[in-house]
Amino acid sequence: MAIWDDVIPESDLKNFRKAQYGGETELGSKPAIVVVDMSWGFVDSRYGRGNSEQGWPAVRAIQRLLERGREAGVPIFFTTGYNDTSDASHGRWKSAVAPDPVENDIVPELAPRPDEPVLRKRRASAFFGTDLLEFLIYHGIDTLIVTGMTTSGCVRATVVDAFSYNYIVVIPEECVGDRGVVSHKVSLFDMHMKYADVLPLERVLSYLAERRPAAAAVSS
Repeated sequence: MAIWDDVIPESDLKNFRKAQYGGETELGSKPAIVVVDMSWGFVDSRYGRGNSEQGWPAVRAIQRLLERGREAGVPIFFTTGYNDTSDASHGRWKSAVAPDPVENDIVPELAPRPDEPVLRKRRASAFFGTDLLEFLIYHGIDTLIVTGMTTSGCVRATVVDAFSYNYIVVIPEECVGDRGVVSHKVSLFDMHMKYADVLPLERVLSYLAERRPAAAAVSS
């Protein structure tokens, strides 16, 4: 049973099936992980944009993903926002909540390592105004594992841009969260139908295990 089965009507499913959307993609041999905006401001309900109910479970799932990705030597990238509060920096976001600078701090449970870039962004996509594409090209990446918050916002924008750059895109279902349950489920459905594979975390962990260097696999 898919996570969106209780919100997507059969009439919609029929139309997507007619268009032959929704199949799974063969994953590539050179994955990277992007952790989108897993900062206090999105993860924790103490802040205006945050939702602990979905944020902290996503943190725990991403911890498992990062552990496996690091074992496999997979490049890992993080995003968060800028701390300047000028009108131009804020842009046209429709939220009037002025974030405290601490809200852009990535939660310590997901602390990036020194060799894992943290990309600052002002807009939704992890690609917009950042060096992410340049880094992916450098590493010869063909598959992008996208995680983080929010599913309907910055995660979705990142997924669509990754798809537009012809990357194979994977979303581990447990590794994303939103402030709205319905928007979370509908966005996962829409991305799975058109742009990405929404897969259980265990499947993604198994995929990464197959990428582990031979020495690491023997020692474990």
